[in-house]
Amino acid sequence: MEDVKRFLREAKLDSWTAALPTVVAGVGALLVLMRTVSNHREAKEKIRRARNRRTESLRRAEEAVLRYKQSHPTADLTPILKLSLSELTKELHEGSLNPEEALNAFMEKTLAVHKKLNCCAEILLESFDQLETVGSNKEGLLYGVPVSIKDNCGYKGHDSSCGVLLYLEKPVQEDAVLVQVLKKQGAIPFVKTNIPQGLLSYDCSNPIYGQTVNPHNLQKTSGGSSGGEAALIGGGGSLLGIGSDLGGSIRIPASFCGICGFKPTSGPAKSRELARCSVCVCETPPGIYQSTKPLRIGYLENNGFQQPSPSMVRSVREVRALLEQAGHTFVPFQPLRVKETFYELMFKGTYADGTATLLWEQHAAVEDYIKETIAHWRKCDIDVLLCPVIAPAYNFFYTGKNTAMLSYTWLYNLLNFPAGVVPVTTVTKEDEEELKHYQGIYQDEYDKFFKEVNLSINAI
Repeated sequence: MEDVKRFLREAKLDSWTAALPTVVAGVGALLVLMRTVSNHREAKEKIRRARNRRTESLRRAEEAVLRYKQSHPTADLTPILKLSLSELTKELHEGSLNPEEALNAFMEKTLAVHKKLNCCAEILLESFDQLETVGSNKEGLLYGVPVSIKDNCGYKGHDSSCGVLLYLEKPVQEDAVLVQVLKKQGAIPFVKTNIPQGLLSYDCSNPIYGQTVNPHNLQKTSGGSSGGEAALIGGGGSLLGIGSDLGGSIRIPASFCGICGFKPTSGPAKSRELARCSVCVCETPPGIYQSTKPLRIGYLENNGFQQPSPSMVRSVREVRALLEQAGHTFVPFQPLRVKETFYELMFKGTYADGTATLLWEQHAAVEDYIKETIAHWRKCDIDVLLCPVIAPAYNFFYTGKNTAMLSYTWLYNLLNFPAGVVPVTTVTKEDEEELKHYQGIYQDEYDKFFKEVNLSINAI
């Protein structure tokens, strides 16, 4: 009988011992769940506070504009919005306009555009205070000009979230170099604009501020990653903006929204933030490049890797015809090994992660490609290159599914060549009819998808 009792006691102890790991695992799982719920709630609260800050900045800006209009009942700000950048700077320097008028005109328009397009991350209320000191920079090239800046461009006392929760409530301690230069030249940064989460996208949406839409068609994306800038300028809320361009992030949204965009070489800027300008800046900036002699222009309609849409091909042909009439010479040009370069150099260069040896080999391969391209350029004896951008504005959620078109913009980041876009035309019914017969280069799933993406675009 004692043996039986001892057996039962040991069996009970063994069952508790066997159950212990299960209990511990259950407690651990509960703790993980509680931590996940806590993190989720904290994230939602951070988003709520960020949106409240934006709403408050919009409200206070609206009140400031209203106070200005009440104290200047006869002021008509509308004509200011019709000026080009060169006209605006001329009138500001001459004194026929003052910075307060310009700021209130574009602030009022920005508030209206944002309600329609959701393009602003935050109004920089310090811009109203800057009016008191901007007179000390009256000789600056951009004296009194309101300038919009992309979210990732640092402005003292404000977040540069890049659409990522981790960077919320971490205001930068000093202005970015470009913001400092803008202020020294008399410009007034007045708003930060929206971006896609993490920036590596040519859409414009993030979980903090939501989706920015196209100023010409609310069912299309504004492009990215400088999509808030492109939407705001395309909607008339700004004349000049600062963006950044790693593979087309200035030029693609500029193309989608029907404005001009420019990516300079990276050396002179000494920063990853790059300047871009509005559709109104169509003339050659004085002192940068001027020539009266005819140019020898290289051109391509197809880079041999992704066939552009009919509308893009037509735009290249139209520009070529106009420039030929003006006396310029055109030479066929084909970039070197685009397919191989796209995968082996562009992608690997952007997402570089490996040993020092591999990274050095990658860098050496890029340098070799640049030298080859320059030699090829010189052999063709061309001054400049005319080529398509990407495609007309996409519907939402399509940009991540079509990366091959980036070969038309990304290449010039790899080469570190200056590159820009200008609006030429819009999609026609004839373009869409021709698109129905689009086959592409490889007739594969990517070409079929490109056709699907571009059908019924009906946008810039």
